[in-house]
Amino acid sequence: MTASPEIHGILAYPVTPFTDDNQVDTGKLAALVERLVADGAHGIVPLGSTGESAYLTEAEFDAVIDTTIGVVGRRVPVIIGASDLTTGNTIRRAQYAERAGGDAVMVLPISYWKLSEREIVQHYAAIGAAIGIPIMVYNNPATSGIDMRPELLVQMFEDIDNVTMVKESTGDITRMERMSELTDGRLPFYNGSNPMVLKAFKAGAKGWCTAAPNLLPQPCLDLYAAAQAGDWTKAEAIYTELKPFLEFIVAGGLPTTIKGGLELLGKGVGVPRLPLLPLDGNGRDELRRLLEVS
Repeated sequence: MTASPEIHGILAYPVTPFTDDNQVDTGKLAALVERLVADGAHGIVPLGSTGESAYLTEAEFDAVIDTTIGVVGRRVPVIIGASDLTTGNTIRRAQYAERAGGDAVMVLPISYWKLSEREIVQHYAAIGAAIGIPIMVYNNPATSGIDMRPELLVQMFEDIDNVTMVKESTGDITRMERMSELTDGRLPFYNGSNPMVLKAFKAGAKGWCTAAPNLLPQPCLDLYAAAQAGDWTKAEAIYTELKPFLEFIVAGGLPTTIKGGLELLGKGVGVPRLPLLPLDGNGRDELRRLLEVS
């Protein structure tokens, strides 16, 4: 397996910008990724739920990879979301990510039929055998309909060479604690539930996978720095200020709320792709209040 740089800290999810005629706007994507890196993100994670990966063609998917990696230029790690309905196309996406220079891939098990644990293990084993970069296993039953037990995640970490880390998004802190317990802290895990970030850092999460830095980068960085320093009083204060914003963007759908926020900040990147819709008037008013913009 190819060695990769340490993956830690604030791992920022860029949205995928679209033009007025519904094409991927690589120019605006490049500008957005550059801002995220310049603002201090410790890693960039395109093509997850926030990036509307489920609604992209394969050519668009590849264009987002190429643009993101080209802009980042090895300044921070790039973890590519490579999830798809089939194992075959997940492998295609993961192999493209590796050839393009991605440092790791993030894979969510997606399936029309609910997968058994035997099928989940085979899915990840097949992907691992096809690439030489690390895999971040992404557990998010709210979007995939598949919930992977901590014991299963640990089993894959132990048995599949490329499975080296887990993104846990259930919002259940005991999942992280259990994975740490079962591996004596050897399994790196990352928080994917925005409202749970403070508990996750206290439990030992190596990073926070989040769309929040698109709109409020500095508080996210400050929260991570306080957690790293063990200053939980400061971390709690920052989290308390951020919490209403974090809850809002999750409840309203990340592509919709982040794109709405960028528009309010004068950095518009187009609207979400159907069937997703832009924020309604009430949502815009609430987000404007949370961002403190006129």
